[in-house]
Amino acid sequence: MVLKSVVAVTWAVVFGVFYARIWIQKNSDRRWSYEANQRIFTFLKIALVFIIPELLALVLFILPWIRNVIENTDWPIFYLLTWWFHTRIFVGRGLREGLINNIKYTMFWIAVLASKFVFSYFFQIRPLLGPTRALLNLNNVKYKWHEFFGSTNEVAAVLLWIPIVLIYLVDLQIWYTIYSSIAGGAVGLFSHIGEIRNIKQLRLRFQFFASALQFSLMPENQPIDAKDTLVHKLRNAIHRIKLRYGLGQPYKKIESSQVDATRVIRWPCFLLCNELLLALSHASELADAPDRWVWFRICKNEYRRCAVIEAYDSIKYLLLEIIKHNTEEHSIVTALFNDIDVCIHSEKFTKTYKMTLLPHIHEKLVSLIELLLRPEPDLRDMVNVLQALYEVSVREFPRVKKRTEQLMQEGLAPSNPDTNQGLLFENAIEFPDIQDAFFFRQLRRLQTILTSRDSMHNVPKNKEARRRIAFFSNSLFMNMPRAPQVEKMMAFSVLTPYYDEEVLFGKESLRSPNEDGVSTIFYLQKIYDVRGMMYYYKALKMLSFLDSASEVDIRHGSQSIVSLGRSSSSVTLLFKGHEFGAALMKFTYVVTCQVYGYQKKKRDPRAEEILNLMKDNEALRIAYVDEVYLGRNEVEYFSVLVKYDQQLKQEVEIYRIKLPGPLKLGEGKPENQNHAIIFTRGDAVQTIDMNQDNYFEEALKMRNLLEEFKENYGIRKPTILGVRENIFTGSVSSLAWFMSAQETSFVTLGQRVLADPLKVRMHYGHPDVFDRFWFLSRGGISKASKVINISEDIFAGFNCTLRGGNVTHHEYIQVGKGRDVGLNQIAMFEAKVASGNGEQVLSRDVYRLGHRLDFFRMLSFFYTTVGFFFNNMIVVVMVYMFLWGRLYLALSGVEEYASKNATSNKALGSILNQQFVIQLGVFTALPMIVENSLEHGFLPAVWDFITMQLQLASLFFTYSMGTRAHFFGRTILHGGAKYRATGRGFVVQRKSFGENYRLYARSHFVKAIELGVILVVYASHSPLTKDTFVYIAMTISSWFLVVSWITSPFVFNPSGFDWLKTVYDFDDFMHWIWYNRGVFVRADQSWETWWYEEQDHLRTTGLWGKLLEIILDLRFFFFQYGIVYQLRIAGGKTSIGVYLLSWIIMVAAVAIYIVIAYAKDKYAMKRHIYYRLVQLLVILVTVLVIIILLRFTLFTLFDLITSLLAFIPTGWGIIQIALVLRPFLQSTLVWSTVVSLARLYDMMLGLIVMAPLAFLSWMPGFQSMQTRILFNEAFSRGLQISRILTGKTS
Repeated sequence: MVLKSVVAVTWAVVFGVFYARIWIQKNSDRRWSYEANQRIFTFLKIALVFIIPELLALVLFILPWIRNVIENTDWPIFYLLTWWFHTRIFVGRGLREGLINNIKYTMFWIAVLASKFVFSYFFQIRPLLGPTRALLNLNNVKYKWHEFFGSTNEVAAVLLWIPIVLIYLVDLQIWYTIYSSIAGGAVGLFSHIGEIRNIKQLRLRFQFFASALQFSLMPENQPIDAKDTLVHKLRNAIHRIKLRYGLGQPYKKIESSQVDATRVIRWPCFLLCNELLLALSHASELADAPDRWVWFRICKNEYRRCAVIEAYDSIKYLLLEIIKHNTEEHSIVTALFNDIDVCIHSEKFTKTYKMTLLPHIHEKLVSLIELLLRPEPDLRDMVNVLQALYEVSVREFPRVKKRTEQLMQEGLAPSNPDTNQGLLFENAIEFPDIQDAFFFRQLRRLQTILTSRDSMHNVPKNKEARRRIAFFSNSLFMNMPRAPQVEKMMAFSVLTPYYDEEVLFGKESLRSPNEDGVSTIFYLQKIYDVRGMMYYYKALKMLSFLDSASEVDIRHGSQSIVSLGRSSSSVTLLFKGHEFGAALMKFTYVVTCQVYGYQKKKRDPRAEEILNLMKDNEALRIAYVDEVYLGRNEVEYFSVLVKYDQQLKQEVEIYRIKLPGPLKLGEGKPENQNHAIIFTRGDAVQTIDMNQDNYFEEALKMRNLLEEFKENYGIRKPTILGVRENIFTGSVSSLAWFMSAQETSFVTLGQRVLADPLKVRMHYGHPDVFDRFWFLSRGGISKASKVINISEDIFAGFNCTLRGGNVTHHEYIQVGKGRDVGLNQIAMFEAKVASGNGEQVLSRDVYRLGHRLDFFRMLSFFYTTVGFFFNNMIVVVMVYMFLWGRLYLALSGVEEYASKNATSNKALGSILNQQFVIQLGVFTALPMIVENSLEHGFLPAVWDFITMQLQLASLFFTYSMGTRAHFFGRTILHGGAKYRATGRGFVVQRKSFGENYRLYARSHFVKAIELGVILVVYASHSPLTKDTFVYIAMTISSWFLVVSWITSPFVFNPSGFDWLKTVYDFDDFMHWIWYNRGVFVRADQSWETWWYEEQDHLRTTGLWGKLLEIILDLRFFFFQYGIVYQLRIAGGKTSIGVYLLSWIIMVAAVAIYIVIAYAKDKYAMKRHIYYRLVQLLVILVTVLVIIILLRFTLFTLFDLITSLLAFIPTGWGIIQIALVLRPFLQSTLVWSTVVSLARLYDMMLGLIVMAPLAFLSWMPGFQSMQTRILFNEAFSRGLQISRILTGKTS
């Protein structure tokens, strides 16, 4: 660093000297002489020498492997030649990617930057050049206030350009969003995501489903030392292409049917439903056409062809089965089918039989099957149906009617019709045994094929089941490694951190209602269907059985399971015994229950519940920290791993490792993970959080995923395998849907782009799979420093990238995840993430990545991590600068003067371009639309987007932007990020006004009111408001932001507009405001306690943080400065004395408040009449002063109202500055006045926020509309929200 500084100073001196020599020579010769030009050439030669290292860096960028070799080598010669970028720090070396990846992300950013620069020049910078000149050329501007900067208009020009400059900095994030959506969609298409989106598309691919299942999930029979050769990989790729595009044979062989006569594959019923009815309609339409035409029409659909053949064979089998053998009726039916078979083979069926009678025969067959399915079929009804079927088939169906003698000769009629043997079929029916499960299963299948008119696109009916089936089916056709046998697969563990959440719900806790009258069991039944990670164990046991089982074992085993009945149908009945051991060798689930030892000591029910889970799951291990007290205040700490021994029937310790001290040094969760990672087994470890879920069918693909560690992605093998997540909480409410859609686009398209082509995917939490041995030797999977590592997970990604790891992303496997779905939960989560990103800016990891990555990867890294939150904050700052700039122009008089000049007015109109880019924020929803289009189709994606807007999604996203901007900015300015628990409670609980105010007062309400005041003052003093369209176009985005920040907590609050509850909230809020502070009084009980806690960040901030806070707070004094000159009492004077005299009113107002407060403290309790007398005197004096001003000056009542907008912000600014100076003021008498004024301001702010809430609550029907908007998705899916909200769970 010292050497670099010396060289930089040297070059600065050299350039300065040689540049000065040019001008010295030029001035000496008084022209550009030959000598002066030669000195220019000398200067350029020196510049060429200066850029030689940069040219070398460019060459090394084009040839990244050379730079990697240089950086990873400690030879002195390399360090001497590349000292300006070579580092002796171990981390951050050799981070360049391969040439192909280098080209991909370079081209991506060249396209982004080119689009950004072209757009910025033609639509932002160029249109503003002329208006700026016009504004600067304004002469003799009559300012309405005392102008400190002379008569020039530089300040107005600067204010005109500041929002444009901010937009110039921010819009690259928008361009990144657009191009990342395009790239993510393209990568998703080439990855074959969303090719099977629903059951209808699955039907089209189902012919190849079995082969794809076998190819992807069944291992190849290869020797142990077999390696993947290029030929083998090419053969696999060709086979997968054949499966994907329907090339070649759809199935290797036709499985023999359990119905001997069936000649085709017996497809699942949902594929054959409605196909037979369609075939009947084709036959009726082509009644007189040749056989080939009819059969060609039917065979266009493979399922229709199979349905026809299977139905025919099954009917033949059925009739011959229920008619006694060795009877004349059996011979007649056999002869009938023989005749039909002959006609079919000779292609004379349509010439021989009437196609129009097929529907009638179909009707009779359906009646026959319905009779057979009755518990006790009636013989007489059966005879009648068979006789009717006989009459239609034998006498009416043929085109040429045959006489009885001819029928008798052909064996189609009884040989002795006049005998007394009874009616036909009367003595020939043999009902099947009611215990014959096989026969009735075939009968029900035939009934489904014959009768189903539904296309069964919605089978199964459960939407989640259809989604899982579609995703699993689609994943089988995606690119994934071949699965090895279980005994050859990589062993892995799953690690889940647990602190103090609920483990098992007892009957009482499940059934007891909460404060809204909703029981846990009712909530879970209506919304969630959660499974668990032990599916890995079950899947491995089944796969281990399949690896060693023969086809005969599987066939006979499945038949024996069926014979035992539905209740006993479990694949575990087939296991031979070795499967349990094989699964245990390859899988372990470690739950790191940090406080399990403490729970056992105090006999917490959760400890017993954890023990019960270990009893039921033999692959489950519990890691915890045990504290052993030795006396004399000495404590020893141990990391302990326990399991439940099935033979000893008790919990046993496996390992006990002594720790050097207490576990918790930072936030808790990272230490909880890192202390237990040594207890995991195998080559890989998957991190799973408490809010995650698993699916059995996805667990089957874990073997494939682990094989990715053996593949090269670029020039490195993976060290973290990213896995996509399915957010399953989107159906709770519209708010949950918004969060789910936003999160889904991030965990799919967003991370897909980060992995390829940008190569900057980090670890953003669970459920990624880590190379266990790689991370064990590099510090674990989390960083645990307090505060700065509050977002502990992403530092694993930073650490991985800095140490030469590789993070990939794979979307053929998914894990379920539940997200926060209440507004308060979401706000706390986003506050935590934003604060964590603020701390990341200060971390050495981000510093090193910024320095060591190449330029384009650095851009990718910035705009996908801390840069997103930085730009989010700049957007809010841009709105502030825009509105403050407009206010300056209006109050100073520049806007009024310029509006009278046509040329100058163009300068003011051009600023509308700023609003256009603010509208570009809609592009941030582009990833959601693209990913939704990819997985569900374009029209459903557009419809979902429109529905979201109708359900006020823009309100929610604007509100979230404010949350992120506030907490990121506060962390950057003051630090002090902290972990915020979002909770696991009910999300349909109504939050009181007081709770919402405490949570959002500083982050949203105060800022929204400030912007609202600016807009009101601007509207009352700007000449542009005369043109309504111009004013609306200019300020509509800002007004929307104000409305969003004030109303969102109530719009997305269940029963948020209930009038009676709003009245109760008002009483509760006022009680909270005036409640006195005590030692043990919580923030939700007393305003003063909350107020002090809200300022904690100012106690830990440094000098620069305090100074910047004071500078930012000075903006509130501008209201007073600008407005007092607009009052009529000022008489148009612009002297500075007007502003100074206005402070008399501020001093008088504070004095009045102090007098009243003093009288209240001294007289309110014992001498109440004195207190009232002081109040009366103050009121009389105030009224008298106002009357005198009205009578003897130019003062008006409008001035009185306007002055409130001037002095109230000034008071708020004084309070904010006093908070910064709290260490100096707290011990003085001034502090009590500051606290009292702050209480008054918070009460006033609360009433301003409550005013629209009260109005909307009072309006009839608004509460019902709000409930409908909030729970619309739940309504459509049958979720009984009305019962939840009213507590009627019975």
